[in-house]
Amino acid sequence: MLRITDARTGEPTDATPARRGLTRVEARVPRPDTTGLRVLLVADVLVRALEISGTPVWTVLTGTEGRTELRARATALGIRPFEDERDSGSGLGEAQVLRVCVPDTDTNTDRADGATGATGATGVVEDDGAAKGLRVAVAPVDAESGVADDDERASALRLALLACPRREPLRLDEAALTDAEDTLRRWRGAVATWATRPSGPIPDPVRQQLRAAWEDDLDVPAVLAVLRKVETSGTVPDGARFETYAYADRLLGLELTRDIGRETPS
Repeated sequence: MLRITDARTGEPTDATPARRGLTRVEARVPRPDTTGLRVLLVADVLVRALEISGTPVWTVLTGTEGRTELRARATALGIRPFEDERDSGSGLGEAQVLRVCVPDTDTNTDRADGATGATGATGVVEDDGAAKGLRVAVAPVDAESGVADDDERASALRLALLACPRREPLRLDEAALTDAEDTLRRWRGAVATWATRPSGPIPDPVRQQLRAAWEDDLDVPAVLAVLRKVETSGTVPDGARFETYAYADRLLGLELTRDIGRETPS
């Protein structure tokens, strides 16, 4: 079961209640900058993890200016649409609420539930009892000028943003984006080659490692580390490598199977 560290308490908590029901994932994005994009991307991956486990999810976008710009950038990154909070009503009887945000921007002014509260020492709004749910913290991005603006490199940007633990500040520069491009090119080419080999099941230990990684506080860097091990493993057959990467990509959304069937994978 997916467990998330609640930014209010610092304690790991089940992301879904024992009696599974509708889960609301709310992305609180104050501005359409690269930090805001990281918040929305973490929310997107969180939704994917919940859906893989069979949890019904309702996605909501709140607290942002420049929504048109943000949605355009999000679409380029493969982030699925989130509803505008103002169009979604007060609630659908959700069993759980997960609010994805940069803690020091989660202030009284953008509380979707209308409750009031004081900002605690961590910069996160303390609930007064009216609000429910978990706070999923995302650290800000310090992006080198222009490095995150090219839609042609959107997949590499997605990987670069996912490669750093979500609660750690990220310095995004040209070197990081180039490294992500090289990794994607290599992985997509390898997946296209593995797809031509006899199919094989994902080894149980590998599947368990993948699930253990993303169910432990949505540890996407650990998921990527498992893929790197599988890439160079001398014991996992090519067909099983293909199935492993295709399975992990349900969470990552990196289009790792994109080059299958192309004459020259890129």
